[in-house]
Amino acid sequence: MINYPAILSRRYAGSQWALNGDDYDGLTWLSDTAKPSKATLDGLWASVQTQIADEVTAKQSARTALLAKLGITESEAQTLLG
Repeated sequence: MINYPAILSRRYAGSQWALNGDDYDGLTWLSDTAKPSKATLDGLWASVQTQIADEVTAKQSARTALLAKLGITESEAQTLLG
């Protein structure tokens, strides 16, 4: 399923819009710019998914690197943070 809010938030950050439900048909374009077509948004979904996956990977890598630097396990870190 295509996540229209994720696409709109990431690729049309300066635009104003409202989405009623999860489908393109529920998209109300509030900005003065032209409303992107369903085909345009659908075409952006793969790159947005990749961007999200890359962000998750980067966050996990940073977490792993920090734990390694501290010389503790994730379980130990959770215990320390309570």
